[in-house]
Amino acid sequence: MEAPRLAHTMNSPTSPCEEVIKNLSLEAIQLCDRDGNKSQDSGIAEMEELPVPHNIKISNITCDSFKISWEMDAKSKDRITHYFIDLNKKENKNSNKFKHKDVPTKLVAKAVPLPMTVRGHWFLSPRTEYTVAVQTASKQVDGDYVVSEWSEIIEFCTADYSKVHLTQLLEKAEVIAGRMLKLSVFYRNQHKEYFDYTSERHGNAMQPSVKDNSGSHGSPISGKLEGIFFSCNTEFNTGKPPQDSPYGRYRFEIAAEKLFNPNTNLYFGDFYCMYTAYHYVILVIAPVGSPGDEFCKQRLPQLNIKDNKFLTCNEEDGVMVYHHAQDVILEVIYTDPVDLSLGTVAEITGHQLMSLSTANAKKDPSCKTCNISVGR
Repeated sequence: MEAPRLAHTMNSPTSPCEEVIKNLSLEAIQLCDRDGNKSQDSGIAEMEELPVPHNIKISNITCDSFKISWEMDAKSKDRITHYFIDLNKKENKNSNKFKHKDVPTKLVAKAVPLPMTVRGHWFLSPRTEYTVAVQTASKQVDGDYVVSEWSEIIEFCTADYSKVHLTQLLEKAEVIAGRMLKLSVFYRNQHKEYFDYTSERHGNAMQPSVKDNSGSHGSPISGKLEGIFFSCNTEFNTGKPPQDSPYGRYRFEIAAEKLFNPNTNLYFGDFYCMYTAYHYVILVIAPVGSPGDEFCKQRLPQLNIKDNKFLTCNEEDGVMVYHHAQDVILEVIYTDPVDLSLGTVAEITGHQLMSLSTANAKKDPSCKTCNISVGR
């Protein structure tokens, strides 16, 4: 039997902890900190012999939940009515103090068989390190609590978004993708030094590099997937790539069919914005059977290259025809090296608009268009 779900009502005027207590049908209480100090007028009785949790184990970790279990001595075990769980982000593990003396800062659950599931998107974020400690408690007839000492402090890290979560993001992105426009090339903007270095040190082949931490905090490709970033958006009035760029005044252009064709797979990687009206969609193109393809197949939703809302490849009268979504900015990651001889490098005539850079950009967690109801 699992513990009750720790739900949170976004419009509730109560604090998150008060909401936890409300949902578990408990009274508002005050808890000791990990050092056993009680706030003034605490409703906790003097310490009595209750078993202290030890050998704590964390399992079944997702981006917004985990299971917790521990061992306890048999003495007074039958007196336990509740568990107090102290959950903190790792960087704040020494800041374990009350903000107000009448607002508890711990999670409270009725004593249930272990392991117990702890979940709730409002206090758990993906890919984040946490510390957790546990007390056992016995509620008395007068409403006071007898508590054990705190257990040892355990550290763990939540997981990335799963395919289920990414599919939710995908569905939200599809809503705003807009109509499809034709494209003929993929392009990559960089400084002249980048292309010189590629020619001199890598035999003319651009090399994949690890994706930065821009976009959704829970994206499984951030800091893990290796690839080369390309753009493919075109200007509505010309049908050609824009002349402005935030990434450098030199541009490599390559015919679309050389990177995207029936021998490649297409994956959805992320959907985000940066406190602006623009929304970005990250797509991954991977040659079939390549290491990048195997990485994505395990983690990302795969798209039909002929029929999706973002980037399509179809044969018409023996010629490959390509389209991209008009109303989102596409960032395309190609997972294999790309030889400069397959395209051309030339200086652009527009401006270098640094404000449009997405390097390590932080996603707006309050945007209703591109967020899902799990940890940010």
